[in-house]
Amino acid sequence: MSVAILGIQGHCAHCQTTRLLKPWQLNAISINVPFTCEHCQQSLELRCPQQIKRFKSLDSLALLRFSACVTVCTALLVALVMEWVGLLSVTEQLNASLITIFIYFMVVRYARHRQDLTLRLDAVKAHAD
Repeated sequence: MSVAILGIQGHCAHCQTTRLLKPWQLNAISINVPFTCEHCQQSLELRCPQQIKRFKSLDSLALLRFSACVTVCTALLVALVMEWVGLLSVTEQLNASLITIFIYFMVVRYARHRQDLTLRLDAVKAHAD
């Protein structure tokens, strides 16, 4: 899964603009390194603990689509074999297949909903040395 597909937006608290974050900006956020706003040239970082937690939880969604696809293919194959052996009727096999595909689309929709994220990026305060 490409990071650019995620569509994570960043809202600059300094200039009040919202822009789609680029992969290098997402990498900077993930390693907790400030980066410069393209609009106002202010150094920004993600400080909100709740948003940091939600941003880091995106890692767990990375393999969700693939694992759901493998699970659906396995369930469809099992239903087909069970129908072929005679343990299920054609109607039951069709119902099991439709329910499995429906669950797959619900999982994918949930993952996409969790990936729609707008991060509030705060300006970095200068350290007094």
